[in-house]
Amino acid sequence: MAGFVGEPAPDYASILSISDEAARVRALNEHLSTRSYVQGYSLSQADVDVFRQLSAPPADTRLFHVARWFRHVEAVLGGVPGCGEPRGLQTSKGRRVQPQWSPPAGSEPCKLRLYNSLTRNKDVFTPQNGNRVTWYCCGPTVYDASHMGHARSYISFDILRRVLRDYFKFDVFYCMNITDIDDKIIQRARQNCLFERYRETRPTAMQLLGDIRASLKTFSVKLNETTDPDKKQMLERMQLAVQLAAAPLEEAVRSNLAAEDIDRRAQVLLEEAKDLLSDWLDTSLGSEVTDNSIFSKLPKFWEEEFHKDMEALNVLPPDVLTRVSEYVPEIVSFVQKIVDNGYGYASNGSVYFDTAKFASSERHSYGKLVPEAVGDQKALQEGEGDLSVSADRLSEKRSPSDFALWKASKPGEPSWPCPWGKGRPGWHIECSAMAGTLLGASMDIHGGGFDLRFPHHDNELAQSEAYFENDCWVRYFLHTGHLTIAGCKMSKSLKNFITIKDALKKHSARQLRLAFLMHSWKDTLDYSSNTMESALQFEKFLNEFFLNVKDVLRAPVDITGQFEKWEEAEAELNESFYNKKAAVHEALCDNIDTRTALEEMRALVSQCNLYMAARKAARRRPNRALLQSVALYLTHMLKIFGAIEEESILGFPVGGAGSSLNLESTVMPYLQVLSKFREEVRKIAREKKVPEILRLSDAVRDDLLPELGVRLEDHEGLPTVVKLVDRETLLREREEKIRVEEEKRKKKEEAARRKQEQEAAKLAKMKIPPSEMFLSESDKYSKFDENGLPTHDTEGQELSKGQAKKLRKLFEAQEKLHKEYLQMVQNGSPE
Repeated sequence: MAGFVGEPAPDYASILSISDEAARVRALNEHLSTRSYVQGYSLSQADVDVFRQLSAPPADTRLFHVARWFRHVEAVLGGVPGCGEPRGLQTSKGRRVQPQWSPPAGSEPCKLRLYNSLTRNKDVFTPQNGNRVTWYCCGPTVYDASHMGHARSYISFDILRRVLRDYFKFDVFYCMNITDIDDKIIQRARQNCLFERYRETRPTAMQLLGDIRASLKTFSVKLNETTDPDKKQMLERMQLAVQLAAAPLEEAVRSNLAAEDIDRRAQVLLEEAKDLLSDWLDTSLGSEVTDNSIFSKLPKFWEEEFHKDMEALNVLPPDVLTRVSEYVPEIVSFVQKIVDNGYGYASNGSVYFDTAKFASSERHSYGKLVPEAVGDQKALQEGEGDLSVSADRLSEKRSPSDFALWKASKPGEPSWPCPWGKGRPGWHIECSAMAGTLLGASMDIHGGGFDLRFPHHDNELAQSEAYFENDCWVRYFLHTGHLTIAGCKMSKSLKNFITIKDALKKHSARQLRLAFLMHSWKDTLDYSSNTMESALQFEKFLNEFFLNVKDVLRAPVDITGQFEKWEEAEAELNESFYNKKAAVHEALCDNIDTRTALEEMRALVSQCNLYMAARKAARRRPNRALLQSVALYLTHMLKIFGAIEEESILGFPVGGAGSSLNLESTVMPYLQVLSKFREEVRKIAREKKVPEILRLSDAVRDDLLPELGVRLEDHEGLPTVVKLVDRETLLREREEKIRVEEEKRKKKEEAARRKQEQEAAKLAKMKIPPSEMFLSESDKYSKFDENGLPTHDTEGQELSKGQAKKLRKLFEAQEKLHKEYLQMVQNGSPE
């Protein structure tokens, strides 16, 4: 038929304009061939108008599109045009069709929001480039051991990074720097070098005491100039410690003691006065240090120690690590461009950032993070470094708020060639140059400790935006909260810190991480015994749940037995499971709130424990598939948080990282055989009444197996539960059990002793005849009647009727007691 193929399909308007019905039907068939008109199709007014112009579906089989469409419209409208009676879905020519489908309304998914220091608000996190996230994190200045303040930042950022990568599925590129050129490193390297040289000279006792007195004199000036109360207190403690260590040596010299005794006391003083002497030596001899290798050896050593500490804490390594010493050419180029852009100036071999020029630019803002701190000279000078705040250096600046991009090196400092003479990088510029080189003109996330906001990060922002001539070098600035130690400020400069290695001697990496997870990453965290006890209890709580679920899963069942009918309890637990997963998701969307997430996980475990306890009370096995789903979800979340190593399938690893799977799968069959054998032996021992066998089986449970990291839990009427637990944990539990039992024994003995004393006192009282009970109270009464009852007080006054009545009651009570005693004597019972 002409017009059916190869011609463009008409629209409804043109179809309605065709007067010839046969031609109109052919045009309609062509139109309908290009669209769906049955499944999920809703009618338009145009459909109805065309339908009303047709008297019946076409008989020509080649017009099947019109025929199908006609029957569909007929069914929806309920009748054929021109007919009085309706034609429903059961018409002979029509057929049932799918009703109109409406999509669910759904709910708005929660969006990830991060607390952004640039706005001081929780902002919706939107990466600049699709799913890719570029992240730069300020690394450590490596001149000493890493401490818990470092752990606060790097564990927290590790958690955030893992959640973004493994939970929200962002493609995170994580860059971190190592500051290996810095005033602190230069000072510490020189001081260590000079102190070792001084020690090698083996100074005499008199020389050492003289040098100590000279260093104390210089130290006193520094102490008097210190205004910070915490630092002043620390310096006073140092001064007192040195003075106390010097006194025994002075006494030994005066008394002309043996050389060995004098040398021993000198060594004690030398160690105690190391910091004080080192500072004194550096002040007078620091400029004479010419061996530049010492400035690289010190940071190299402490960087290695830092990486070991991070590995021990299960902190993921960065995708790329940058060192200042490796980026000096890039830093020089970066500084030069800032100068070329008009925001930097050279002065006496150094280069400074012109904050006034930058702030006055319409395109830029200075002090984005902490605008209220702009002009804080104390903070600015701390940012410049101890070697860079001398009067001559300060005079080189156009404004006190300007900061060094490049520092001219003095004698005794490392240096690199540059257009302005030999010098070294400023502190702030290193991060800008390294991050800019790797991440470009704008990054998604920049992270660091809260105390770095000003001046370090504000200066980073200023010089980077001066370099790139933009206003968006960082999109989201994340700052981790402070760490206090038992409520006190932690500071390496105040010598109030705990090294990571020392912390790991007391608690495991998982326990430290759980403590951090239980607090907001952006708030102050107090590292104290209470904080760690909460983490330990949470770990134990989760571990017991995992062990109980493993025991449920080990129960032998056939394949079909793995799937059991769900009753109301299972349905309720499953509903709660999904609600808790949603709550965890909402918490993580809310600034990665791990504290709330862990509380929701704790609540989920509590509900599972109640469910298992109810099943146990009913002598029924709990639903293994449901509990396994919950346990796997919790394991998955803890893996995301970095609290479970990757090797573990369900729960915490047993026997250390890498050995969990092999250990559990290998030894558990043997332990279950042992457990069943022990159960049978105990059953026979109870039936035959052989207590010795029962005591031996208890000893296996309580004394022998805990030494191997195995816990047996006997339950009346149920199989013994076998659990693999950390040996040290079991030994602590055993010691605690012994302690509790010992306390119970002592309390029982004390109660028995008190009861015996009370009975003895009662017996002694019972022995007293009522006629004699008041006679000994001569300090109260002076006269008695014939029965021994008092009649007058010590002043000779006759007792009142009320007093007499009260004494009579006491007399009668004693009379009754004494009669009981006499009856007991007659029966031969009392001693």
